[in-house]
Amino acid sequence: MKDTSVYDCSVIELIRHHTDRQGNLTVVENGKTVPFDVRRIYYLYDVPGGVNRGGHAHREQYQLIVAVSGSFSVTLDDGNVRRTFLLNHPYQGLLVTPRIWNTLDDFSSGAVCMVLASDIYDEEEYVRDYDDFINLKHRSAPL
Repeated sequence: MKDTSVYDCSVIELIRHHTDRQGNLTVVENGKTVPFDVRRIYYLYDVPGGVNRGGHAHREQYQLIVAVSGSFSVTLDDGNVRRTFLLNHPYQGLLVTPRIWNTLDDFSSGAVCMVLASDIYDEEEYVRDYDDFINLKHRSAPL
């Protein structure tokens, strides 16, 4: 797999339909709205103040992280560069490519974080130790 950097990750606009009287509707479609087929969806909520989530990378999995309600920050790290994104619009998602360390923090009260993932849960897919992550990045770096 091609190695990725934080510059391969970006906020993408999701399809949004708005009517003044009936509220808003956001649509996510495989391969159209997101550049992968969604195989798993999960969400985080009731995260206590001061608690960080994430703190890992995925070997092959893509993710789209959406602040469905409230706000939180996502810090991405490719082993060389870190970028932090504030997510606070339910019609935007942060595309996270494989082999990017991510940490979520600064959850507002009532925040809901929804994650759309390109594959089902597999513990072997996770890199949970930062030193192991750096070693993985160095192994995948071009010679």
